Amino acid sequence: MSIYDFMIKTQDGNSIPLENYKGQVLLIVNTATGCGFTPQYSELQDLYELHQKDGLEILDFPCNQFNEQAPGSDEEIHSFCTGRYGITFPQFSKIDVNGENASPLYKYITENTTFGGFSGPMSLILTPIVKKMDKDYKNNGNIKWNFTKILVDREGNIVGRFEPTESMDKVKAKVEEVL
Repeated sequence: MSIYDFMIKTQDGNSIPLENYKGQVLLIVNTATGCGFTPQYSELQDLYELHQKDGLEILDFPCNQFNEQAPGSDEEIHSFCTGRYGITFPQFSKIDVNGENASPLYKYITENTTFGGFSGPMSLILTPIVKKMDKDYKNNGNIKWNFTKILVDREGNIVGRFEPTESMDKVKAKVEEVL
């Protein structure tokens, strides 16, 4: 099985193959509009503007699983993101990233990545919240929170996972290395 074997749902409800992105470097992100990490949209957009010409695609999957921080419709979420943060990278239909209703793409991601730990001051806030939700959180690949980023190389291999507390400078450096 490969990352390219999955279908993803666009905001308008159509399904497209992830294979459409074959040969590009992908940064797959589960997002939310009402999260403390939501300002990362600006940094993601900056990264996209800098490297889209080099073959970077950022794929945005809104998710309401973490404290219901993405409560709007797909249209409302898109309007918020384009209006407030000017995002131009592809944004898809809202999904679940964990559990029995998780999208097949995210089931694949969580089975093929591991939790790298939280860093920085936000880890003091996030760790107790995540631990309440999943007592075994350190030992499984489940997505822990909004704005977890998955880096995929041009051949479709997952080459990085960045928790939301990870510095965008580190994300950018790894993206540039893979490009």
